[in-house]
Amino acid sequence: MRSARAEEMEAMKVIVVITSGMLFFTGLMPAVAGQYFERNGLAIEGYDPMAYFTVMKPTKGSSEFRVDHHGSTFYFVSAAHRDAFAADPSQYVPQYGGYCAYGMAKGYTAAIDPAAFTIVGGKLYLNYSETVRSQWLSDIPGYIRKADANWPEAKKLADIHE
Repeated sequence: MRSARAEEMEAMKVIVVITSGMLFFTGLMPAVAGQYFERNGLAIEGYDPMAYFTVMKPTKGSSEFRVDHHGSTFYFVSAAHRDAFAADPSQYVPQYGGYCAYGMAKGYTAAIDPAAFTIVGGKLYLNYSETVRSQWLSDIPGYIRKADANWPEAKKLADIHE
């Protein structure tokens, strides 16, 4: 079993970018087609963002129930989930463009494991792995403050558009 530090280092296959006097790390990972991190052309790897809130677990969606939001494709388990999301996507989309919240707090973008999630204050936060999620859980308010501060610049560097 790998340590949390080993997983963090693996997630940090990075390019160092210095801009406006600040140091940011931009992860090397699949391209972002829309506003959200995608793997295989799907936001959250095809997991239903509504399911995190309704059944409190990651649940694979279906191409039958899909929404394209800000250039990214989200899948859902039902028409009801799809329609609720479409009515108010900002309520259900993952924070930080679907990148790892812990990584964002540390100043870099990293891929996610859809099973490594937390709902805090009615918002969905995803992490690179369960091990990284355990680090995230050690200081959620502090990591959110740091990630919120890092996200505007990281968003520009990741070339995420709205």
